Amino acid sequence: MRVLSGFQPSGRFHLGNYFGSILPNIEFQKSSDQSFFMVADLHSLTTLRDPDELRTYALDNVKDFLVCGFDPNHSVLFRQSAVAEHTELAWILSTLTPMGLMERAVSYKDKIERGIDANVGLFTYPILQAADIILYQAEKVPVGKDQKQHIEMARDIAGKFNNTYGDIFIIPEPIIKEDSAVVPGIDGQKMSKSYRNTIPLLGEDSEIKKAIMGIVTDSRDKDEAKDPDSCVIFQIHKLILSSDAAAVLSEEYKNGLPYGDAKKRLLSDYMDFILPLKAKKESISDKEAQDILTDGSKKASEVASGTMNAVRTAVGLM
Repeated sequence: MRVLSGFQPSGRFHLGNYFGSILPNIEFQKSSDQSFFMVADLHSLTTLRDPDELRTYALDNVKDFLVCGFDPNHSVLFRQSAVAEHTELAWILSTLTPMGLMERAVSYKDKIERGIDANVGLFTYPILQAADIILYQAEKVPVGKDQKQHIEMARDIAGKFNNTYGDIFIIPEPIIKEDSAVVPGIDGQKMSKSYRNTIPLLGEDSEIKKAIMGIVTDSRDKDEAKDPDSCVIFQIHKLILSSDAAAVLSEEYKNGLPYGDAKKRLLSDYMDFILPLKAKKESISDKEAQDILTDGSKKASEVASGTMNAVRTAVGLM
């Protein structure tokens, strides 16, 4: 089974990324015959305009993946922009993709409603994403529920190509991980950079402290019983605890654990949780991260080149 996944280097990873994306993807790595993990820097250009930030985030995100358990000897970690076949295939697919399919993309409409500038790249994002996937003949694509429609679009686009030019592409299957952790942000919404409600995964101690101590709580009195099921502090805290420790802490909430004390407990346990990860990250140089990307991009290019030769022949460009 060949699996492809990716992430946009549009910011530093946060706790929601760790439980919702990084860990599930590393688990898929263990069960697949071959995995491709893509730093989707071309996609980031639809919203990120600072070139220095893009370079910094790309290497920083790669280091985070490595310290969390990604094995570059088993899987291919590569930079999207280093493989020219992505954009070539995206153009060819765009000549076949119906406008009506693109106009039904919910993600584009949601992003515009959130104030992101409308641009052609954002509108055609699903076509490039389809190219990203089928270029490697990926059979499985692990995604969150919010990306399900894009994978369905990729399937439609690949099917359209096959019906027109012959069976070149494998039709990918989405893997929707229903039990993926939905990590609440410090305001109670889903943790997201877009909502500015994140807890940095491996950020500076001061940044982490500010985020955790800023978690929104209700107006219950200091010693009043708290509901752990609706308390954002507990919902975040239990993610880094064993089931037994979480059960004990839950009872403390019900017995009136003050919110201030609860935040301090979370901060202490979180610092302990990330300490070994931060130590590992400090040992990885920019050069080491870049070398892994360069090596992975060469391996990705070999696969992409083979696919594109078949595509060019099929459409008459060779």
